[in-house]
Amino acid sequence: MMDRKQLAQALEEIGTLLELRGENPFKIQAYRKAARTVSSLSEDVGALIESDRLTSVRGIGKALAEKIAALHQTGSLPYLEELRASVPPGLLDMLRIPGLGPKKVLALNKALGIASVGELEYACLENRLVELPGFGERSQQKILEGIERVKRYAGNFRYADVEARALEVVESLERSGLAQQVSVAGSLRRKKETVKDMDILASSKKPAALMKAFVGLPGVESVVAEGETKSSVVFDEGVAADLRVVTDKQFPYALHHFTGSREHNTAMRGRAKQKGMKMNEYGLFKGEKIIPCADEEQIFARLGLAYIPPELREDMGEIEAAEQGELPDLIEPSDIRGVLHVHTRASDGSNSLEELVEAMRAKGYAYLGIADHSQTAVYAGGLTPDQILGQHEAIDRINESLENFRVLKGIESDILADGSLDYDEKTLSRFDFVIASVHSNFNMTREEMTRRILRAMDNPHTSILGHVTGRLLLAREAYPLDMEAVLDKAAELGVIMELNANPYRLDLDWRMCKPAKQRGIRIAVNPDAHSIDGLDDVRYGVGIARKGWLSASDVINTYETDRIIQILGARRTR
Repeated sequence: MMDRKQLAQALEEIGTLLELRGENPFKIQAYRKAARTVSSLSEDVGALIESDRLTSVRGIGKALAEKIAALHQTGSLPYLEELRASVPPGLLDMLRIPGLGPKKVLALNKALGIASVGELEYACLENRLVELPGFGERSQQKILEGIERVKRYAGNFRYADVEARALEVVESLERSGLAQQVSVAGSLRRKKETVKDMDILASSKKPAALMKAFVGLPGVESVVAEGETKSSVVFDEGVAADLRVVTDKQFPYALHHFTGSREHNTAMRGRAKQKGMKMNEYGLFKGEKIIPCADEEQIFARLGLAYIPPELREDMGEIEAAEQGELPDLIEPSDIRGVLHVHTRASDGSNSLEELVEAMRAKGYAYLGIADHSQTAVYAGGLTPDQILGQHEAIDRINESLENFRVLKGIESDILADGSLDYDEKTLSRFDFVIASVHSNFNMTREEMTRRILRAMDNPHTSILGHVTGRLLLAREAYPLDMEAVLDKAAELGVIMELNANPYRLDLDWRMCKPAKQRGIRIAVNPDAHSIDGLDDVRYGVGIARKGWLSASDVINTYETDRIIQILGARRTR
């Protein structure tokens, strides 16, 4: 049986396969729209199917409803299987190359017979795309760079794509009754934005039985190795996982060691040596005698350090700060009082304004910042000035009808190629806040892009600089940018920097959060939500904020409603 997310993925795949076959565009869009609709359903899809109400959902007709029901109930669909069989699998692999969509892949296949990434790379090296309509020398070079990026990223996964499976593994092992303690370790525990695999650590008096339970978990596609202290498997989404089992007394030392990072561990071993001790995954020793530690906190204390949260263990000054009592009190998910940068159905979101308000209130938030796309973003249903007026009237009605909750009027304004914003002064002045973001012309030089963004920040209506570097994890590199100049300008003008919590972005990079904090720049942890489910992405942003040494006071959406309104509007009153 497929869940809502799997159904949406299957419908999106049908749309992609149809496009690779050159089918009717309206048919393609119908499946893609259905995918978005299903992913944002507020009611259980099984209940809709059971009560024969799926066709009452906008955009889902009888034929689509039948296919969705078949997918939901059986997990397969003959139509999808036929499409898969009709399209060379290499064409789908080519879609992983940045800048290559189904239309271009189909064009390459028809014109040059290219049906795999390898064939495409060879064709580029032979300059066969230079004279091909719709491509050219520059496109060919970009494709070659994209192929190299795909090779480099092979075997990497976004944090959010692995976290759910890791938590399932931990919960399953805990429920087995065979483990005394279980924890995620490695880069997942440190909340790195991308990971290669998942590390799980457990203590047990019955290690062999625990290993049997691990290799037999649902979703295990293959068992790479099975032993009493370590087993390795690969799950069906391609993620490798290692389980290490130690004794309960060894668990704190092993947890610290296998959490890492390698650089942090090396620095910690060096500190232990300076203090006449030895440190490894089995313990902290004075000579041959183990120094008993009940948990990681005691390990750090034995070495004269405050407890260092896992997110900070990258050997980037955390040991020195722990020694001097200068570690920050890191932000917690519970500190968030509201979210900004949320898209409604008015542009490219899946839910209405009213549905989002209801969801936010149910989650216990105090405010919601609406920030649909601006008019230049035609592809995303960008709002015209007249549509903005209508949305603001709707927001006023909601605010008048509610107590202890506030909807803020925002916009995500495109930063145009020359650095100007997307509306005139009169329109921009209507908003409570403006998020200025780059959505086009990514191929500028470092100097051009920096000048463009600095000019946008100079505009007194720019409250927040959105997804600052434009990166898409494992898909698109950050555009070239003088980040030092951008941070200095933000500090000078009081522009807030967005930490975009969408798990495909997580931008501002955590490595830049600390330099921003040191300059006194405030951060907005924004979900960039396009659906009710997307509101919960804020937790990924909080993880990156913690990794970037941020406290609650550094993040504006931990503030009370009145204070955040004051801060968002502060630049206009300067």
